[in-house]
This record gives sequence, C-alpha cells and structure tokens, in this order.
Amino acid sequence: MAAPKKGRRAPAGGQGRPGRTLALILIAMVAMVGGMFWYGHTTPRLGIDLAGGTTITLKAKAEPGKESAVNETNMKTAAGIIERRVNGLGVSESEVQTQGKENIIVNIPKGTNSQQARDQVGTTAQLYFRQVLAVAAGGPVTPQPSGSPSPSASPSGKGKTDGEKDKATAPSGAPSANPTTQGRAVTDALKAPTPTPSASASGKPEAGKSPSPTPTPSADPAMAALEKKFTELDCNDKKARANVAKGTKPTDTIVACGEDEGVWSKYILGPAEVDGRDVDDAKGVLDPQRGMWIVTMDFTDEGSTKFQKITSKLSQQQPPMNQFAIVLDNVVVSAPQVNQTLSGSAEISGSFTQQSAQDLGNILSYGALPLSFQVENVSTVTAALGGDQLKAGLLAGGIGLALVIIYLVVYYRGLSLIAILSLLVSAILTYTIMALLGPAIGFALNLPAVCGAIVAIGITADSFIVYFERIRDEIREGRTLRPAVERAWPRARRTILVSDFVSFLAAAVLFIVTVGKVQGFAFTLGLTTLLDVVVVFFFTKPIMTILARNKFFASGHPWSGLDPKRLGAKPPLRRSRRVSAPTDPKEA
Repeated sequence: MAAPKKGRRAPAGGQGRPGRTLALILIAMVAMVGGMFWYGHTTPRLGIDLAGGTTITLKAKAEPGKESAVNETNMKTAAGIIERRVNGLGVSESEVQTQGKENIIVNIPKGTNSQQARDQVGTTAQLYFRQVLAVAAGGPVTPQPSGSPSPSASPSGKGKTDGEKDKATAPSGAPSANPTTQGRAVTDALKAPTPTPSASASGKPEAGKSPSPTPTPSADPAMAALEKKFTELDCNDKKARANVAKGTKPTDTIVACGEDEGVWSKYILGPAEVDGRDVDDAKGVLDPQRGMWIVTMDFTDEGSTKFQKITSKLSQQQPPMNQFAIVLDNVVVSAPQVNQTLSGSAEISGSFTQQSAQDLGNILSYGALPLSFQVENVSTVTAALGGDQLKAGLLAGGIGLALVIIYLVVYYRGLSLIAILSLLVSAILTYTIMALLGPAIGFALNLPAVCGAIVAIGITADSFIVYFERIRDEIREGRTLRPAVERAWPRARRTILVSDFVSFLAAAVLFIVTVGKVQGFAFTLGLTTLLDVVVVFFFTKPIMTILARNKFFASGHPWSGLDPKRLGAKPPLRRSRRVSAPTDPKEA
C-alpha cells in the first residue's frame, strides 16, 4: 500500500514569498514619495530654533477669586484669538498652542517684528457690540456720483432688502471659526415679553417714523475721511485688515472687516454700545424644539440695561442698520439683525452647526472673562543661528551614521549591505513622513527632534545586529544558511519587538509628561521606533531570505560575514534514521 504523500512544510518562522513583502513596502515608499512631490511639500517644516524666529511664552492670570476662569476651554479660545492676532501681523506660518494648564506658546517665524508681536499677543481681548451703519463687499468700491446709493448694499448678497431677508435663510455649509451671520435673527431667549408696538418683527420701522438713513457723503471732514477709508478699504488684503482700526477707541465710529465662510465684508460701525464685560455667560446649545443650534447670551444687570437700549433703537431701523456687530479685536465675528427689543437674555439663531455655535459662544464668553496674559519669556533665534544649529545637527547625524556603517562593514562584512539598505529605507520613510506631517498636523522639525532621529539610528542598527547574531548562532550550531535564516527569525523577532516596545513606551511617556520642544524629541523617537519594526519585518527579513539563496552568502564566503570556519561552526548536523524492528517473523 502506497504511503500518503506528505505536504510541503514551510520552514519555521519563514516567509514563503519574500518578494511579495518587498514589493509591498516598495509600493508604499513610492506612494508616499509621490504624494510628497504631488502636494509640493518636499522638505520637512522647520521649527523656530532651526528656521529662526521668535518664541513668546504667555501665562494666564485670573482676577482674585475667579481662578476657575483659567480652564481648558477658555485657554483654547484664547489661543484661537491670539492666533488671529498674530496672523493679522501678516504672519502665514505662526504656531499658537497651549502648554500645560496655564501657558500659551506663540512661535512666530522670521521676518516679523518681535516687539510688535509681543504687544499684540500679550493684551486682553477687546469685545464690543456696535451698530452696523453700512456694509459692503470686502473689495474696494468704485467711487459713485453724488446722489447714487451708498455702499450699504453688498454685491455678494449680504445687503439684501428687507423683504428678501424675511425669506432668505443664513448660508449653510462648512462653518467658519468666526461666522459673520448678518441674516440671523436675534430673539428674546425668555420668550416672555411681546414685541412692543415700536419694534417690528420684520425689522421695518414703525408707521409714521422714518428709518435712520444709511451714511451719505458728509461735509464733516472726519466723517468724509471715514467714508473715503471705507470706500478704498480692501478687506481681502491681510495687511489692510490689520491696520484698518488701529488706534481707535470704543467711542469712535470705525471701519472694520468681517469674514463669512472665507468671504470678507467691510463695515462702518457706530460707537460701542455694550462691551464684553457686560456679557455674563454665552454658549452654543441645541434647541430641542426647533432641532437647531443656537447661541444663548446672558447679560449682567448693567449689560442688560445697555442691551435693551440698543436693541430698542435697532429694532426700528431698516437693514443694515438694524444689525449689531459683535466685534472682537476690531474684527466682526457676527452681525445678527434685531427684530424686537431684548433684555436680560437673548439668543442668536441661524444656520449654526454645533462647532460654529460653540465657537461663537466661546468668543462671547471669553470677552467677558477676567482673564489676562503675562509675557513670561521671549526668545529670538536669528535665521543665521538657526541655520548653524541645523547644520550642526545634520553633521552630528552624518558622523553617527558613518560610524555605524564603518562598524557594520568591519564586523559583518557582506551582511553590512543588508543593514545599509535597511537604514536607507528607514531614512526615506522617516524623511517622507516628516515632510507630509508638516502640513497635515503642523509637525515642525526642531533641534530636539533631530536628536531623536540621530538616536533612532542606533535603535535601528541594533535590530539588525540582533537578527544577524541569531543567524550566526544557528550557523555555529552546524546549520547551513537557509535553515539558519528561518530558525533565527522567531527568536530575533521576539527580542526586537520587546526592545522596540520599551523604546516606544519611553517615547510615549516622555511625550505625555513633557511640554514644548522636548515633545519633538519624543515624537521623533516614537515615530522612528515604529518605522524600525516596519523596516525589519517588511524589508530586512525578506531580503535576507532572498540573499540566503545567493551562492556568495550560502557558501559562507570569507567576506560574506557568515564564514562557518571564522564563526567556529560545529560539524554539520545530520539526522539519523531509525530502523524499525520487523513485525512479521517471516521477514526476519
């Protein structure tokens, strides 16, 4: 009877098709490198200490008895406001982030006046409610002949007539962090008082009273200059926005800019009627009855009186003069219209999403908080010094890499080729990911991050050494190269995983418990540790399996690094066959 055929058994821990694994990592590399060139981000984003610039550390301070104002929500809101201020200086790549519970770090690249930036970021936010006198599209307005309509009607549709506003809804779509919602209606949150006869629900004036006219060319030199400034203002220009209301006071009539979903508009605004300290509380909430997000506002006793006075006046005006602008740092963040007299509490409704409602609520609350910031530290790094530090870091990395390669060549000879190729793959992956992470998550390569990458060279080389030594141990036991490669892998794999896990755990703990630039070191160390696992599993092991079939390595050439004689190998292992005793006496 024929014995059943035994299936071919794969070597323990082996890879039946190493070529597929190599192809997988090579395709991933090509895709990432291609993505890097496709998006145009071919170099990692550099931090302040390498590119040059100014770092400002701000510490939040609360008034006595109101320490609870310094919390995570308010700190994030403050960071967003400060980022808008810094961007208003014409800075396109500034970084504003919270650090710990009470600090905000502002990184401003080179080319910005550090003293001006320090003055801007260290001041408390100024929030005011002002009447809208005129509104137009953000670009310059062509001068019109006398008697023509004033620029209160926006070509973009923001200055619609009263009838159109009654029908139109606020624009929908992706929310802006600072929505300008001119079409949103403000109604009494308590819903108790009925609109007085003098307050029209549609925003139209009471019968017998004429609305306040929109601004027309004035003989007053100050007003004439203001109207000229309004006409010539281009709110699409960042520098023009930054300087439009500089040096103005709360009691002044001003020109300001506001953004709605990326579209800028310009306003003429009356003197401040209510200020941020008059807001007791504000938040974005979901109205369960209407199923829409709204922003509720509660005023202090004094603020309630002021708000009642201005809404009583605005409710009798025609658009756009029945709108009040919520102005933060001279930028209009919202401009809802008023349809009735309000007091005590109010709500702003419209096409809010959860994010846009909460953003506006946070801005209104922040303007009322007794929160200020003190400049703790200002450090400036020149571009030349940053360049020198970058060169020094790259030089240190190059020297470290050269020493590792020399050691591998001297000690492992031919095996060093596999190690060098693996280091090259790891370097390509690290560089590409760092370049892509810059625009994706704002990762900036600073000097500690460079140090983390240098340390990672040793971690990566250590994984190769562990595997190579396991292979050599198997050869010393008398095995040939191909079975030695496969038998060594499970043992080396466990050691590599444990070692990399400890390194990654240390990097994760360091990233969590530290702040500032040290996090750059921890992040880079953790990233390169993960890449070490990927490279060893998807490149080093498959290529070692393929090269084990090569005669140069399989025959144990003296320059292969796997010479059995040099390694002190035992005689080849031979399996002895057992001869079973015959069971049939006739066969004996």
